[in-house]
Amino acid sequence: MAPVKIAVMGAGLIGKRHAVHVRAEPGASLSAIIDPAPTGKAFAEEIGVAWYPGFDALPATEKPDGVIVATPNQLHVANGLELVAAGVPMLVEKPLADSVDSARKLVQTAEAAGVPLLVGHHRRHNPMIRKAREAIDAGRLGRILTLNGQFWLVKPDDYFEVDWRRQEGAGPILINLIHDIDLFRYLCGEITGVQALSSNAVRGNPAEETAVAILRFANGALGTVSASDTVVSPWSWELTTGENPAYPRQDQSCYQIGGTHGSLTIPALELWSHSDKRGWWEPLRRERIPFVPEDPLQAQVRHFCAVIRGEEAPLVSGREGLATLAVIEAVKRAARSGAPVEIAPEPASARAGA
Repeated sequence: MAPVKIAVMGAGLIGKRHAVHVRAEPGASLSAIIDPAPTGKAFAEEIGVAWYPGFDALPATEKPDGVIVATPNQLHVANGLELVAAGVPMLVEKPLADSVDSARKLVQTAEAAGVPLLVGHHRRHNPMIRKAREAIDAGRLGRILTLNGQFWLVKPDDYFEVDWRRQEGAGPILINLIHDIDLFRYLCGEITGVQALSSNAVRGNPAEETAVAILRFANGALGTVSASDTVVSPWSWELTTGENPAYPRQDQSCYQIGGTHGSLTIPALELWSHSDKRGWWEPLRRERIPFVPEDPLQAQVRHFCAVIRGEEAPLVSGREGLATLAVIEAVKRAARSGAPVEIAPEPASARAGA
């Protein structure tokens, strides 16, 4: 079977990582880098692939089988609509768009055209998350009642030398918490309401630096999540999972999920339960659920290839990305107003990965 030809649009930090993973995938070939910047052209020359300033510059003979869109957030919809018009399947980096309304337009247009649209919430492809989902779906925790999540770390001062990183929309709610919210939806179901507060007390930038949210799930579960890029701590996905070797790995957890018959920590996948009778005087049993680690970005590229070939349905569809973005938008609205925000359900397909 011929390799799937994939182009990467956008040669920033994540675009370059995608290019590396496409080149490492036996079932794929990196056909082009699409980026108008001189740095994009230099990167393409460095790795020895074709370069084009825009998708419309590709010759018809060089049309890829799929495109990974890793451009700035505000360009995702325009880039995606261009690919829909060309009939090219796409994997769009998170967030799907910079607003729910524009994301909805892209999702509906792609669905009407029958063009596969995947969203880059790559953590769902982590084997550890798949095992957590299996344990929950098998009822090993009983009825899920609550969860807690943390994203606490410090972004260094030079991170904020880039102007947009100080502006509204560049804080940890949209940049970081969106990953956690997507996993909470995947593991525990739809979120129907939020309350939130945010603060910029340390740096004073327009972008928030700390946020706390209460989540209400459709199944009755309640969750709390806090995010800060100003706190020294070991408690974040980045520092606990080892997913990205750039971060020093810590032997801690970032999420706890609690149910009537057990609780689960992530990423260690420690399942706490009673052997027999439940009760606060009864001994607790700790079991570690085994899994085989794999780079989720690599698994995501492999999945994208399978979707292009028609072998698999998207794990994170456009509608899944839209639903996660709707929760994030609600968190930001609740933090601004101080009032609870209800989340209207989108007409959506069945829960992904079920």
